[in-house]
Amino acid sequence: MSLGEQVAKNLPYLRRYARALTGSQKTGDTYVQATLEAALADESLKATLAGGRVPLYRAFNKVWSSAYLEVVNGPAAGSDHEIAANMRLKSITPLNRQVLLLTTLEDFSVEDTAEIMDMDAADVSTLVKEAVDEIDQETATSVLIIEDEPLISMQLEDLVTSLGHKICGTAATRRQAQAVVAERTPGLVLADIQLADGSSGLDAVDDILSIDSVPVIFITAYPERLLTGDRPEPTYLVTKPFQESTVRAAISQALFFGSSRPLD
Repeated sequence: MSLGEQVAKNLPYLRRYARALTGSQKTGDTYVQATLEAALADESLKATLAGGRVPLYRAFNKVWSSAYLEVVNGPAAGSDHEIAANMRLKSITPLNRQVLLLTTLEDFSVEDTAEIMDMDAADVSTLVKEAVDEIDQETATSVLIIEDEPLISMQLEDLVTSLGHKICGTAATRRQAQAVVAERTPGLVLADIQLADGSSGLDAVDDILSIDSVPVIFITAYPERLLTGDRPEPTYLVTKPFQESTVRAAISQALFFGSSRPLD
């Protein structure tokens, strides 16, 4: 496999990480593009990318770290959502957020994360715990679960309630989701793509977003169908079969960026 093919294989997942880290598809893709441009301009950096995901994410981390100060110290820009997210981001240590995403959403080991971040493994473990503690301080919300597999739906219900959130409804079809939302708009949506009657979780989510701006986490066995670049892509995308820690991290991240509560 050529170097270009290796990078292309891992690129959708790096873009997913970048979007979750920045809270914006546009900003995340800008950092990914900067990483690739840096690799093209530096032969030694380019050569390291043959090592797979770890060196690719390590290269991204160097670009993110070098540009981060410019982002937080510059004038506020973007939509109200992005400005609010950046303000909230300042209240949580950036390193904490990075290690949490790397070890959960991206499923790197603590050792691989330490290599990506150029840190000791023990420090990574400490930062992960701190990140969970900080983000879990967010106010609880109501959650709609759109999932046609009963066992997975129940598993998600248990996980959501264990985090202190309430279930406002569950749905196995687009029509059922519409019925739930007609009664109450959720504060968070967990959605599969393929539903019981052949309807689409994407359409169900579009129905909800036409009413109100709500953070959404897609949980699917086919993430590549949503990571094509052909349409606005979800920031929060979890692959089945999932680890509960991954869903937990995605929920915390989605509520952190998706909250419409006033800033403190």
